[in-house]
Amino acid sequence: MILLSGGVDGGTITHVVQMAQIIAAADPKPRFGLTYKLPIIYAGNKDAREEVKKILGDKFDLHIVENIRPRLEEENLIPARNKIHELFMEHVMSQAPGYRKLMDWVDAPIMPTPGAVGLLVHHVAKQRGIDVIGVDIGGATTDIFSVFKGTFNRTVSANLGMSYSISNVLVEAGLANIKRWLPFDIDDADLRNRIKNKMIRPTTIPQTIDELKIEQAIAREALRLAFLHHKTMAVELKGVQRQRTISDVFIQEAAKSLIDMMSLALIIGSGGVLSHAPRRVQAAMMLLDAFQPEGVTQLTVDSIFMMPHLGVLTTVSNRYREIW
Repeated sequence: MILLSGGVDGGTITHVVQMAQIIAAADPKPRFGLTYKLPIIYAGNKDAREEVKKILGDKFDLHIVENIRPRLEEENLIPARNKIHELFMEHVMSQAPGYRKLMDWVDAPIMPTPGAVGLLVHHVAKQRGIDVIGVDIGGATTDIFSVFKGTFNRTVSANLGMSYSISNVLVEAGLANIKRWLPFDIDDADLRNRIKNKMIRPTTIPQTIDELKIEQAIAREALRLAFLHHKTMAVELKGVQRQRTISDVFIQEAAKSLIDMMSLALIIGSGGVLSHAPRRVQAAMMLLDAFQPEGVTQLTVDSIFMMPHLGVLTTVSNRYREIW
């Protein structure tokens, strides 16, 4: 699917209309199904909606939602996020074996695992009034969730994982950064071969203590790199007009990250390499080395993979509370 956005409400429509024209000229096709129209979500300047309809309405499955940036000082991500979720379930998950049968069994919307984990992290932060970071590291991706000052952010590092994407961790981190976490010497070629073997045999698990230490060393780098990526995305709104003092003139900095490690109160870890670590201290050390908290921070691990289910239960209970 394509998400098209741009401009604040009431502003110029030229640029976003030109982007719509480029998409129409490119005429991209959906990956599956010759009878499908490619979904496009328009979440830009409301004044451009009619022009976008004229350009894209016939060729594509066009959906129009509220502007993600209605004003410079306001960000409105929920409508676009919900529509992406809805289309994902309709176009992607519906192709999964047994999905339609599952739909007949339940009377509530089916939620993707990362979405449910994010709901739980957000709920914990809101309920306890604290800043929280959650991480779910898998075989192909690493998802980072954070809530700082009430603002929820989620990033997906689709190239950082512990099996299918493990070679990408090697490329991005480098052998030296992986080897610094190992308490023994190992030949570069040997380490590289072990990593490649994991990639082509993704379901294998460590059989020796050395293999376990290597896997946990790679996990540290995957978590560290995913967190660096998250910090670059979890930033304050750009373009907001602020009152500046004379001292601010001499400070040239990028958009300020919302991540404040001194205020961080809780880290929640999930994923096989963390949840199935033979000892809790191993999971704790991976989280400490990767995130390097600076203040008093509680470390927790989802040892039985209950976070997605608890996230769904939280949503359902909130809906029933609203009804009653």
